[in-house]
Amino acid sequence: MGKRRKETREMGKKGKNAPEDSSDQLDRIAIVSADRCRPKKCKQECKKSCPVVKVGKLCIEVSGSSKLAYISEDLCIGCGICVKKCPFEAVQIINLPKNLEKETTHRYGPNAFKLHRLPMPRCGQVLGLVGSNGTGKSTALKILSGKLKPNLGKFATPPDWQEIIQYFRGSELQNYLTRILEDDIKALIKPQYVDHIPKAVKGQVLQTLQDRDDRGKVSELVDELDLENVLDRDVKALSGGELQRFAIAVVAVQDADMYMFDEPSSYLDVKQRLKASRVIRSLLHIEKYIIVVEHDLSVLDYLSDFICCLYGKPGAYGVVTMPFGVREGINIFLAGFVPTENLRFRDEALTFKVAETADDSLAGETKFLRFSYPSMVKTQGDFRLTVEAGDFTDTEIIVLLGENGTGKTTFIRLIAGLIKPDDEEMEDLPEFNVSYKPQKISPKFESTVRDLLHKKIRDAYLHPQFQSDVLKPMNIEQLFDNEVKNLSGGELQRVALTLCMGQPADLYLIDEPSAYLDSEQRIWASKVIKRFIIHSKKTAFIVEHDFIMATYLADRVVVYSGEPAVEATAHAPCGLLEGMNKFLKHLEITFRRDPSNYRPRINKMDSVKDSEQKQAGNFYYLDD
Repeated sequence: MGKRRKETREMGKKGKNAPEDSSDQLDRIAIVSADRCRPKKCKQECKKSCPVVKVGKLCIEVSGSSKLAYISEDLCIGCGICVKKCPFEAVQIINLPKNLEKETTHRYGPNAFKLHRLPMPRCGQVLGLVGSNGTGKSTALKILSGKLKPNLGKFATPPDWQEIIQYFRGSELQNYLTRILEDDIKALIKPQYVDHIPKAVKGQVLQTLQDRDDRGKVSELVDELDLENVLDRDVKALSGGELQRFAIAVVAVQDADMYMFDEPSSYLDVKQRLKASRVIRSLLHIEKYIIVVEHDLSVLDYLSDFICCLYGKPGAYGVVTMPFGVREGINIFLAGFVPTENLRFRDEALTFKVAETADDSLAGETKFLRFSYPSMVKTQGDFRLTVEAGDFTDTEIIVLLGENGTGKTTFIRLIAGLIKPDDEEMEDLPEFNVSYKPQKISPKFESTVRDLLHKKIRDAYLHPQFQSDVLKPMNIEQLFDNEVKNLSGGELQRVALTLCMGQPADLYLIDEPSAYLDSEQRIWASKVIKRFIIHSKKTAFIVEHDFIMATYLADRVVVYSGEPAVEATAHAPCGLLEGMNKFLKHLEITFRRDPSNYRPRINKMDSVKDSEQKQAGNFYYLDD
């Protein structure tokens, strides 16, 4: 106790404007959320309850007319009383690892996000970044692209470039930042949210690509990224997957020193993800840098030459680790432990269930067979879908594996009885109540998340079982007071999944639950969906292109074959191993599993492992 009083006395000598000058002694940060802090609507509980304020020090400054509370990190003793007293949960006091303060790269302002260290790109190699949303990946990209000048945590008196380069002296970043200072580096970023592209880019696809073509590669990239059918289309008429491929092509046709790709796999199917990966790797050159931010771990594994992990508290601080080899780096992220720093940043390791194929036959006998469906044909415009006869049971998740445009949503709508097959004389299929989470989510609701849940799924939202199984693990409670239209992509996705599971239904159709979620959230979302389906004894049909998520969720799989948008066949549901082998054979891809945490890993094309598995006919391994 005496030590704390001494600390308070010493800190009391410093003023409000000296937070960054004394930052070497700080081992905690205070974060005040601008979205949540509402001084006009509260009684300034944080200020009134602060023991340092009570002894006459200005530790917390706030008044009714303030837009935001200010907490002096110098004076704060870390008691956490303000955190508990704030009615809007706007305050966080976070203890930092002690060795980080000397390594602050950037801080946005007082009581705002700070980034420690920077990833180090290397010429002629692909650097992969993996970490939770909100831990500073976009901030790091902005700094490395020259769009944001790092302030080394001194937000009140930002340093000049000379001081910044002096700070990074002796590291690989020194030369890189010198090039940024001399304006000797051209950096291109493929943005994360491709659905915003139509607002910024006008005109036809082909014309846009030709206008930016520095490398003479338009026709090659059009072929590689399957853009032949959309060349005459306007950019605003493109779907999510087409926009993503177009955005990758726009970056790849230009000549630059630094290429950055922020989530290049979202909206793409497995085949397209690998094609996009090959396009990105084709940009490699001895004098060029490439950085990829990716949450699909199997794609990141395939793409990268080395990995930097980011950990921390989302929205509060982020730390970049030293570079690791690809396998080691991803395994460190999943384990939640950095051996080089002897630091644990997550309480539990993330591992992947190895599906038991031997029990598949038994599973069918023990479950109650609810429904068999006949073979059907459905024609929509120029597209023809053939459905083979099959069945499904309750308490089962069926994952639909196929390329985009092969009729996965059409299949579900047929099963659910929402649309009729071509043969009108066919015995009427029973109608099911369906809860559907679409691929694209557009927020139109004009109020908070709490009001939305109360309006749409009131019964589930108030049910204790639903709260413990869905709301808490999906971290929905912290979004209650946020406006729906202000939510980020990942937050919207979590709310949409909650709404889908909260509606009473017989069949749950979930289209791409992984979009915009980070790697960790994907695994948590998979666990939530799995637990919900088992507890509610319902059936879920899930469209998912993230292999790790698909294999974790699937009890059985429906494989699609054929030509997208022309003709496709939905085969009968089959076991995970059989289905994956069938699907991957069609794509000419082989997977192995990591021996330590069982995550699926894509084999490099024509590698020894790839050739061996293709010869043996084992395109998908359950064990290594």
